[in-house]
Amino acid sequence: MSAIGQRREGGPFWTNRWCQLVVGMLCMALVANLQYAWTLFVAPMNARHHWDEASIQLAFSIFILTETWLVPLEGWLVDKFGPRPVVAGGAVCAGLAWVLNSYATTLPMLYCSSVIAGIGAGGVYGTCVGNALKWFPDRRGLAAGLTAAGFGAGAAVTVIPIANMITREGYEHTFFFFGIFQGLAILVLAFLLVKPAPRSTVAASRRLVSRVDYTPGQMIKEPVFWLIYISFVAVAAGGLMATAQIGPIAKDWGLARIPMTVFGATLPLLTLTLSIDNICNGFTRPLCGFISDKIGRENAMFFIFVGEGLALLGMMEYGTNPYAFMTFAALIFLFWGEIFSIFPAICADTFGSKYAAANAGTLYTAKGTASLLVPVASVLSATGGWSAVFVAAAVITIAAGVSAKFVLAPMRARLIEQQGDARPAALAASASSGLPHWPNQTGE
Repeated sequence: MSAIGQRREGGPFWTNRWCQLVVGMLCMALVANLQYAWTLFVAPMNARHHWDEASIQLAFSIFILTETWLVPLEGWLVDKFGPRPVVAGGAVCAGLAWVLNSYATTLPMLYCSSVIAGIGAGGVYGTCVGNALKWFPDRRGLAAGLTAAGFGAGAAVTVIPIANMITREGYEHTFFFFGIFQGLAILVLAFLLVKPAPRSTVAASRRLVSRVDYTPGQMIKEPVFWLIYISFVAVAAGGLMATAQIGPIAKDWGLARIPMTVFGATLPLLTLTLSIDNICNGFTRPLCGFISDKIGRENAMFFIFVGEGLALLGMMEYGTNPYAFMTFAALIFLFWGEIFSIFPAICADTFGSKYAAANAGTLYTAKGTASLLVPVASVLSATGGWSAVFVAAAVITIAAGVSAKFVLAPMRARLIEQQGDARPAALAASASSGLPHWPNQTGE
């Protein structure tokens, strides 16, 4: 069956791989509010219960850590049982968490619901990305990028209705309504998700791809994995150190409230900058994923990571100018957001399709590791000013780009070449022992 019209043999239209991609994107869009709309509820909760904002925001930190660090387990469940039950479970958890938030009268109850929300969001996120990697071995970068972009699209569409409902009917009713709505919608979509049938996936392109399917346990024993992991941490931390400080930097440089007029609308510079940055952050995921499909993962990583480093240095040198600040901030987000498409794609290229969800989930914990390094930016800014933050972020990002081209690329090539050398012996051994055959490059 052709790559474009591919679907499960004899299955309904939604088992076409492009329909599966759209269903995954919708699931991601619906679960995104657990992360991106949270900030709208903080002030109302504080006003109602007189909890300090730091205590309320601890719930968000719990959510992020739970969402990130449980993805490997959720990915393993996807590989074993398929995407449908995991996303269905994630839907129940996502809806239940916001319903519990609507009734929460104590901080421990709020924290408990944050754990449940993290389980739900991680289940949906890890499943949809992993399923996209399996359906699109020939376009993994584009598929992972579009899926990851969906995670921000939902918040962009629903943030205004959520804010309006909080104003009109209170945050409790909003939590309850959107919890039920989002949970039920994801639950319905979950039953449309299917994994590719054996041998139904199209052959991978001419990129360097694995002939072997590694389990997560086997993967973490390979030095190549840890180089990819360290690169992910470096680029994520470098970007987070800068992007998380955009607001304080703009205020310290006296830029935050400068009025800027675009298309007839006048907004404070910081507000306009953040709006443009979020657009760039979403747009870059499918764009850079597509580019990496065409020119190779390591080549794309080299140009993009070095580009991010140069944008960070440009912000340091010229960012006190309002227009330069907006431009370099947009470039930083444009170069940084692609990590959520290229890294899952290179992981599946290197370690196979069969366990792609669990393997990509294991790599995804690098986001949590990187977040633990973000407070370093505060230390650097206190001792060396914002220039120290930008230099540190630029150095580790450029180093990751250079290592991708000149260290990671040859290491991956050697690993996959060794797989080719080992395959005939493995096939002979499996034939004589009755063990399953050595997998092909589609993971079947």
